[in-house]
Amino acid sequence: MTDEHAMHHEDHSHYGPGYASPEEAMKAEPEKVLYSIALYGGTGIEEPDYLATVDVDPASPTYAQVIYRTPMPNVGDELHHFGWNACSSCHEDESKSRSFLILPGNLSSRIHIVDVSDERAPKLHKVIEPEEVKEKANLTAPHTVHCLADGHVMISMLGDKEGNAPGGFLLLDEEFNIAGRWEHKNEGMHYNYDFWYQPRHNVMVSSEWAAPNTYTKGFDLDDVAIGKYGHHLHFWDWEKHELVQSVDLGEEGLIPLEVRFHHNPDSTNGFVGAALSSNMWHWHKSNGQWHLEKVLDIPSVEVEGWPIPVPSLITDFLVSMDDKYVYLSNWLHGDIRQYDISDASHPRLTGQVWCGGLLGKSGNIQGHKLNGGPQMLQLSLDGKRLYVTNSLYSTWDNQFYPDIAQTGSYLLQIDCDTQNGGLKINENFYVDFGKEPAGPARAHEMRYPGGDCTSDIWV
Repeated sequence: MTDEHAMHHEDHSHYGPGYASPEEAMKAEPEKVLYSIALYGGTGIEEPDYLATVDVDPASPTYAQVIYRTPMPNVGDELHHFGWNACSSCHEDESKSRSFLILPGNLSSRIHIVDVSDERAPKLHKVIEPEEVKEKANLTAPHTVHCLADGHVMISMLGDKEGNAPGGFLLLDEEFNIAGRWEHKNEGMHYNYDFWYQPRHNVMVSSEWAAPNTYTKGFDLDDVAIGKYGHHLHFWDWEKHELVQSVDLGEEGLIPLEVRFHHNPDSTNGFVGAALSSNMWHWHKSNGQWHLEKVLDIPSVEVEGWPIPVPSLITDFLVSMDDKYVYLSNWLHGDIRQYDISDASHPRLTGQVWCGGLLGKSGNIQGHKLNGGPQMLQLSLDGKRLYVTNSLYSTWDNQFYPDIAQTGSYLLQIDCDTQNGGLKINENFYVDFGKEPAGPARAHEMRYPGGDCTSDIWV
């Protein structure tokens, strides 16, 4: 491995992984490669999912191309979200290194450990089989991965060994052995999904999707009516590992998915996006209690052939490293939005671009029709480049955007105005997952070797 291809983002001579603060992270050199998971579930192609290494260096001759593929050993994992073994929470520990990615299979419950010491050619390091997870923790359907300051890795799990709710939180030790469950009990949980912790306020926040036995089959509106999808946000005592407060968002907060704190670890402000209700909620702590308020609504739209007005379906969002902007994706409507959140209670729309969707407002990029809708987002540390893919979950893709199975996914770059606000699609960047060697693949979540806006946590 050459010096040029080494982990150039981080200097481990005096410190551990990541950066001392969000402000320091924003000064990092621009990303050179980007990792994206790609999968074949629901395409009819019997090939393993893989980790794609994408060249995002404009000066490189392989710019906007997949330069390496790291296949998983089995077919049918449904790689979904993934994360690092260590991040800025371990920055003060020079013995730690951000050198492994944890790639869970949401459908298979298999957990893959990938060595990225050569950032341009990651290698599979270890596989934790689902039988071991079920036996030792009675959990399935891994989702969000976060590294902890003590060296453990924590994964939200959406079901028990039978695929029923509420699931829980799995811990892996530094050797990637199962260390048990994080929570002491899960009474009060209805469902599980995403989580974010903030030790300075002794809190972890978690959200709700549904039981694996429900969402893996596709979306059925009747399941919402009979309560099979979540609408609660949960606040946990981080030190005691206990649920201390739950807030019912009701009919206006159906399917709260991604949760994000401000990056400033002193702040108690955070946000959750309610996908089906198509709104954003803001939380903060006051007088010892966590309070929520709905701060943003995106109206549903009448679409010919649909029995109900089509919700925007906010499936992903993130907060810029300086806590100035929120970026969100409306998977069904087809747009990405930028909001100024300087006043967290009153987000102000400052940018919008169309990247597919059901409303027919999107154009073409390099001659490619943008099938599907914008879904997963990843922002550069300096806040200037936003990357987007379009796959949500294979059964949901096939239900709402069946063309993705034949055309594969796109990966786009959106240029962001960090001073005045504004978004613009970079016409020179288009990664076509429809032309993969084994056939069209779906692209989902993304990560950078040097860290990113959805995995780094400061303690």
